[in-house]
Amino acid sequence: MWGAPAEPADSYYEVRPECTDVPTTKFKIRPGKTLSVRKWQAAFSPDGQLDISKTLSRIHRGGIHPTIRGEVWEFLLCCFDPRSTYEEREQLRLERREQYEKLKAVCHEIFPVVGSGQFITAPVISEDGQPIEEPLVIQEANNAGKLLDLLSKGPLDKRIVNWLLLLHQIGMPMMLLDSTWDECLDVKRTDRSLVFYENQENLSKLWDILAVYAWIDTDVGYCQAGMSDLCSPMIILLEHEADAFWCFERLMRRLRGNFRCTASSVGVESQLSHLAMVTQVIDPKLHQHLETLGGGDYLFAVRMLMVLFRREFSFCDSLYLWEMMWALEYDPDLFYLYEEPSMEESSKLKSRSMRNYGKFERENMKMKTEETPLPISVFLVASVLKDKSTQLLHEARGLDDVVKILNDITGSLDAKKACNEAIKLHKKYLKKASQQASQQGKTT
Repeated sequence: MWGAPAEPADSYYEVRPECTDVPTTKFKIRPGKTLSVRKWQAAFSPDGQLDISKTLSRIHRGGIHPTIRGEVWEFLLCCFDPRSTYEEREQLRLERREQYEKLKAVCHEIFPVVGSGQFITAPVISEDGQPIEEPLVIQEANNAGKLLDLLSKGPLDKRIVNWLLLLHQIGMPMMLLDSTWDECLDVKRTDRSLVFYENQENLSKLWDILAVYAWIDTDVGYCQAGMSDLCSPMIILLEHEADAFWCFERLMRRLRGNFRCTASSVGVESQLSHLAMVTQVIDPKLHQHLETLGGGDYLFAVRMLMVLFRREFSFCDSLYLWEMMWALEYDPDLFYLYEEPSMEESSKLKSRSMRNYGKFERENMKMKTEETPLPISVFLVASVLKDKSTQLLHEARGLDDVVKILNDITGSLDAKKACNEAIKLHKKYLKKASQQASQQGKTT
C-alpha cells in the first residue's frame, strides 16, 4: 500500500542468535517500489504470459519481495520463456524434475551417499582410483560400503574416478590463494549463520545438487572457489530440490568460465583482465597506482567476481544485488539458446521488442560490435574501486593495504547504489572506448 512504512527483510532469513557479527541488511521492502506478490501476479496474462519489461523495471526500482523471490529468479535466470503459458511451464517443470531425478539416480548408483540424506568430508578413493578404507561419512552412512564393493570390481571409468575425487571437496573447507583457510566456502559452513542450515536435510540437498552438477559438467566439475555460495540461495528460495538445481545450472552457464581451470590459467583471469582494462579507461591514475604496487593483475578482486559480492554484502543484500544485476542484464533470447533452439525458434528471436531486454543489455546492443559484451559484475567491481579511489591513492602503499581497504567495505555497500554506479561507468566506458577506437582509426 502506498504510504506504508518500509519493511526490513532480515526476518525472512533467520540468523542463529549466537551469530552476533552478521551484518544487517540495508534492503527494505518498499510498498510501491518492491515487486510485490500482487504486482507479480498482475504481470501475467490470463493464460500465463509474463509482461517481462514491467517486471524488470519494478525489480530495478526496488528488488523482489522475499516470498516470491524464487519463482521470479526462475525467469531472471531464463529457466522459462516469459511468453510461455502456465500449462507450458508446468510441463517443462515436470520434465526437468524427471531429468534431475534420473541424473541423481545415476550418481546414486555410482556412489550411494548421493541422495541418502548424508554427505562426505574426506576422500573415498586415491588419485590412482584405489579405495580408501572407512571414508569419513557424516552420520556414518551405511551406503559407503557399497562404494567399496564397486571399487573392488576393477578399474573404474576415468570420468567416474575424476568425479569421485571431487566429492569430498564439496564438504570440506577451501584453501585460498593466500594459503589461509576460509571456513565459509564449503557445504558444512556455507551460510552457516542461517537457521536454515541447522537442518541436516538442507545441507544434504546442497551437497547433492553440487555433486550432480559436478557429474554433468565434466569440464568444470566442482571448484571450491565459491560454487557452494552461488548454489546456497537456490536451496533456500526454491522448495523443490530439482527446481533449485536447474536455477543453479542456469546461473553456472553464465559464470562457469570463471571456474574453468587449466594447467596454466584460471578462468576468472579473463574477467580480471577486463577489470584492469575498464579501470584504465575510467580511472587511469588509479590503474597506474595499482600497477606500481604490483596489483596490475587485479587478483585482489577475485573473490568479488567469483561469488558475486557474497562476502561484501549481508545475505539478504547479496540476493537483492543479484536480482538487480540479472534484471539489468536480462536477455530473453537466452532461454532458447539454453534450450538449443530450432531454426523456427531462432527466427522468433529477431522480432522481440528492445524493451524486453534489461537496461544494461540494451546499452550493449546499441554498440553493435562483434565482441562479447562485458558482464555487469566487472563494472560493479570497477564502481567499488572508483568509490575508494581517493583512499587507495593516498593510503595504499602495498597490496596488503589494497586488500585491507577493500575488506573494510564489507557490510557498508548499498546494492542499488552499486548497480546504478555500475551502469554509469558502463556508459562512460563504452563512450571512451568508442572515442579511442575512432581516434586509432584516424591515425592508421
